[in-house]
Amino acid sequence: MCSHTTLACCVLNQWALEFTGNLSRILHSIEIAKEKGAKYRLGPELEICGYGCGDHFFENDTCLHSFQVLAELLLSPITQNIICDVGMPVMHKNVRYNCRVIFLNRHILLIRPKLNLCNDGNYRELRWFSPWRGPREVEDFILPKEIQDITGQVHVLFGDAVIATQETCFGTEMCEELWTPDSPHVHMGLDGIEIFTNSSASHYALRKAQSREERVCYATAKSGGVYLFSNLRGCDGERTYYDGGAMVAVNGELLAHGAQFALTDVEVVVATVDLDEVRSYRSNITSRNSAAIRACVYQRVTVDFSVATDCSLAQISTPIKWIQPSPAVEISLGPACWLWDYLRRSNQAGFFLPLSGGVDSASTACVVFSMCHLVCTAVLAGDTQVLADVRRIVSEETFTPCEPQDLCNRIFTTCYLGGDNSSRETRKRASDLARQIGSYHMDVDIQAGVSTLLGIFSFVTGKSPQFEAHGGSRRENQALQNIQARLRMVLSYLFAQLGLWARNRPGGQLVLGSANVDESLLGYLTKYDCSSADINPIGGISKMDLRAFLQHCEHTLNLPTLARILQAPPTAELEPLVDGCLAQTDEADLGVTYEELSVFGRLRKVALCGPFSMFLKLVHKWGYLLSPSQVAQKVQYFFRMYARNRHKMTTLTPAYYAAAYSPDDHRFDLRPFLYDTEWKWQFRCIEQTVEKMEARAKDGEK
Repeated sequence: MCSHTTLACCVLNQWALEFTGNLSRILHSIEIAKEKGAKYRLGPELEICGYGCGDHFFENDTCLHSFQVLAELLLSPITQNIICDVGMPVMHKNVRYNCRVIFLNRHILLIRPKLNLCNDGNYRELRWFSPWRGPREVEDFILPKEIQDITGQVHVLFGDAVIATQETCFGTEMCEELWTPDSPHVHMGLDGIEIFTNSSASHYALRKAQSREERVCYATAKSGGVYLFSNLRGCDGERTYYDGGAMVAVNGELLAHGAQFALTDVEVVVATVDLDEVRSYRSNITSRNSAAIRACVYQRVTVDFSVATDCSLAQISTPIKWIQPSPAVEISLGPACWLWDYLRRSNQAGFFLPLSGGVDSASTACVVFSMCHLVCTAVLAGDTQVLADVRRIVSEETFTPCEPQDLCNRIFTTCYLGGDNSSRETRKRASDLARQIGSYHMDVDIQAGVSTLLGIFSFVTGKSPQFEAHGGSRRENQALQNIQARLRMVLSYLFAQLGLWARNRPGGQLVLGSANVDESLLGYLTKYDCSSADINPIGGISKMDLRAFLQHCEHTLNLPTLARILQAPPTAELEPLVDGCLAQTDEADLGVTYEELSVFGRLRKVALCGPFSMFLKLVHKWGYLLSPSQVAQKVQYFFRMYARNRHKMTTLTPAYYAAAYSPDDHRFDLRPFLYDTEWKWQFRCIEQTVEKMEARAKDGEK
C-alpha cells in the first residue's frame, strides 16, 4: 500500500458576514486543491462567516447563514471526493462554539469545537464562544433540517474526536491550541494520530512570523507527525491584518510555506508527504514509545476513503528554508496589503493624505506607493480580480496600470497644508516626494482660515492670544498650535469629499492618518487634529521602524527625496519660525527620545509594568548612562504625560496593528482613560527607592 498522501492548506481573504464571497472563495480553494491532487483540504478559522464578526456572533442569523453556506458546500460537485474541513460557528444545546465541520461526499464526519479560546491581546473569543468541555469528550449533535435533507443524517458526532481513513488518522487543532502549554497534538500523537491540522486566524505583528513557523515545526519535532497550518489573509473588516503564511511541516522540518503578504484572495499550499517517514521517525524514539503505550485513546470516526497518492506519480516534498523578511520589508508589504483590502471593500475612490514633508506622513505616502507597486505587479501577473477592482475604483473600464505612478495619480491625493509657521524646506520635500510617487498633489495655505477663526474669538472675547515666542502664555501657545492642527483636519475631509468632484471625477476618498505608535502612546497629538482620519496605516509602528522603512523605500522604490526627509529633524511646524528656521522639534516637545518611548511602551504593555516596576527595570538597564534620580525623572514624566493624554486614545484613528504596545483603547489596550496624573503612591515608592540607592552609593564611595 502506498504511504504517500497529498494535503492542502488554504489561505483565504474572507470578510465578516460577506457570505456570498466567502462561499465563492472556499469553493475556489477546494477546486485548486483537487487540481493539485490533494485528498484533504484545510481552510482557515471561521472561514464561512469571517473571523471578525464581533458581536454579530450573538445574532442567530450568523449561525443560520453559516449553515446555509454549509448546505451549498455539501451540494456542490466541487466538494466531492475530497475531505473538506471548514470553519463556522455552531450552536449546540444553546451554547455557541467555534467549530470545524469536516465532511466528505455530502456526509458530515465530525463537528469539532474549539477547546482553548484566545482571550488576550486583540482577541475576545470568550465573549462570543464557550470552550468545549474537555479533551476526548464527545456527544451527538442534531443537524438542522436542511442539512439532514442533504446528508441523510439526523445526528453527527460533536466533540474532540479524530478522523481515520484507510491509511492514516487526522486530528484537529484550532489556532490558540497550538500556543497552549498542553497542546492537543501532543496527546493525539501519542495515540497514533499522524496528521495534525490547524485552522487559524493568526494576526500579523512585526517580527512574529518566524515564531509561528518555529511552533509549527516544533509541534512535530519531538515525536513526529505531519502538521498543516492554514491562515486567513486580509483585514476582515478590522484593525488587525491576517498575513497568510500557510505551512506544512513533517518531523520538525518545513516542507511548504505560502506567501506571507499577497493581494490574491485564494492561495492553496500543497505538499506530498510519506507517512512511512513519520512512522519510522516515531518508532525510533524510545521515550515516545514508552509514553504512547499509556496514552489516552481518542474516539475515531472511521471513513472508507483513501487519501493515498499514486506512488509512481507523486513526488515527495523536500524540506525548505523560509527566511522571514526584515521589519522594513514587512512594513512595505503588510500595511500596503491592508490598505488595498480596505480601499476595495469600502467602495471609495482612493486616499487623501496631508503630506507635511516629515517622516510620518512620508511613511504613509510610501505605504500607498508600495501598495500601487503590489497592485501593478499583480495585474502584470494576470490577476483578473485585482484588475477588476482597480477599474471599479478608478471608474475606468479599460484602464490597466502599468506603472505605480499611473495608479498613484488616480487614487492618491496628497496636500501640503502650510501656514505662516511652515518652512520652505518642508514644502519642497513634500512636493518632491509627491512628484516621485506620482500622487495628485496640492499646496494649500491655511493661514487665512486660521486668521478668520482667531478673528471670531477676538471679536467675542476682545482678546488676541499670542505665541510664547511673542510674549503669550503656555496655554495661549497651545491653543494657537491646536487651531492650526484642527483646521488641517477640517480641510482634509473637505478635500477628500469634494476633491474628485472638483476634478470632474466620481467618488470620494478616505483620509489617511500618520501618527506613529510612540506619539500616540504619549498623546503627542491634538485631539481631532490632522492625526484624526478614517484609517491609519502606520499607527502601530514605532518611529525607529518607520525610519528603517523609509531607508528601504529610498533604494527599492527609487525615492531620493526620502534621504532629505530622514535627515531633517521631526517637527509639527505649529510655532513661529526664528529667522526663517525651525524653532520647534518633536523630541524637544515630547521630553523624551523616540527610542526611549519604544522602551516605555514595551514595558508598559508587554512587560505589564506600572511606574514603580518600570523604574526598577530601567534603573538597571540604563544605570551605566543615568543616575537613579535621572531614570526616576524620565519614568515619572512618561507616566504623567501618559495619564494626562490617555483620553485621546478614545478618539484614536483605527490603525493597522503591528506593535505589541499599541495604546488603542478600543480593542487592544483596555486601560482607563481618566487618571490621577500625580501617581502619588507610585511616585513616592520610586522616590524612596532613589534615596536608598543614592545613600548606598555614597556609602560605597566612603
